[in-house]
Amino acid sequence: MSLKQAIPLGLQHVCAMFVGNLTPLLIITSACGIAGGEFADLQVTLLQSAMFVAGVVTLVQLFTIGPVGGSVPIIMGTSSGFIGVFNSVVGSMGGGVLAYGAIMGASIIGGIFESVLGFFLKPLRKFFPPVVTGTVVLSIGLSLISVGINSFGGGNSAKDFGSMENLLLALFVLVVILIFKHWTTGFLSSSAILIGILAGYVAAFVMGLVLPTTGVTADGVEFTKAWVLNWNKVAQASWFAIPKLMPVKIVFDMRAIMPVMIMFVVTAVETVGDISGVMEGGMNREPTDKELSGGVICDGLGSSFAALFGVLPNTSFSQNVGLVAMTKVVNRMALASGAIFLILCGLIPKLGALISIMPQAVLGGAAVMMFSSIVVSGIQLITKEKMTPRQLTIVSVALGVGYGMGANSGILAQAPHAFQLICGESGIVPAAFVAILLNVLLPKDDKAV
Repeated sequence: MSLKQAIPLGLQHVCAMFVGNLTPLLIITSACGIAGGEFADLQVTLLQSAMFVAGVVTLVQLFTIGPVGGSVPIIMGTSSGFIGVFNSVVGSMGGGVLAYGAIMGASIIGGIFESVLGFFLKPLRKFFPPVVTGTVVLSIGLSLISVGINSFGGGNSAKDFGSMENLLLALFVLVVILIFKHWTTGFLSSSAILIGILAGYVAAFVMGLVLPTTGVTADGVEFTKAWVLNWNKVAQASWFAIPKLMPVKIVFDMRAIMPVMIMFVVTAVETVGDISGVMEGGMNREPTDKELSGGVICDGLGSSFAALFGVLPNTSFSQNVGLVAMTKVVNRMALASGAIFLILCGLIPKLGALISIMPQAVLGGAAVMMFSSIVVSGIQLITKEKMTPRQLTIVSVALGVGYGMGANSGILAQAPHAFQLICGESGIVPAAFVAILLNVLLPKDDKAV
């Protein structure tokens, strides 16, 4: 494939994942309380590093280094699946740089743990049929819906949370995305989320939500509307800088390590599903054990590598799996051109600063659709095989008991502390445990529902 063909096809993949690659960082840094003020430069640095790391890890996944990488047409990026677990860690540790450093320490250990699983993936593969992977993905989507709707209202820490301005701005972004997604074709359709974000950003400027303006709360207290810093944050950012190694002090704390390690098992399951989807959708065949093993190893070590730059775990992007299935473009040079563009973006801090001052409502308009689509992906995986009473039991109990228990963590108040750490508040980990356990214990049943 010529560069003339490869570059636009690669940029199409970047458009599909660009916002999703940065959104988890914006959410978790905000939850930790390091999204502005004295930490403004840190957030810009992290956003810069997120783009750089995604490009590097994608190249390794595409072309491999020894056993690391599956040589599969997958785009890697910052995982949104960890948001629920990381929010739980932030809650248990009280936020701040300490909590973020603990997340990085847990990500380093968890990434190494996942890479070890990758070496033993062949004998473990039987424990992760579509009903298990689908239940896990469904749980991830359910745990993120509340996060997306909070952003839709402007961020629940904002003084004007739920204001008509925020709701209308988020709704405008969502409508633009739907128009471009379903009333256009090709590049415009696949780039609908990015176009919606850009349109929302322009609308936020027009509405005065980006540059500071004043407002009044329901109690009559005057405040500065913009949760962002202001345009000075972009003006002061440099045009070129090398990403910083270890921008925060890495902390190893069991309150973070235990739940995050379990989540890396879940991530390995997701990666197996993504690689299977991209190979079946793009090449009409199932992936080999070597492709799956190399892909999971890259997923793990790539996450450990990301943590060294203060970036959340990197994993395969499901949006791009769908794009490969739709376009049938599996040329690695095309995807590599997109990875190189991400690396170049990571060398320009001003771009990270421009993204960091975006109002939460703009992100929320896209997030509600992105996160809900994960729920749909889970349903599609579950129904990939014919539904039997056994399948229904696994999904029902995993969601009802597993996800329900984790999502309502108050029920675990009297449980052993270690159990509370593992289950957290997201519901993803207990749902995964229950699904895997039932899949092993329940007798086979071929009778369809």
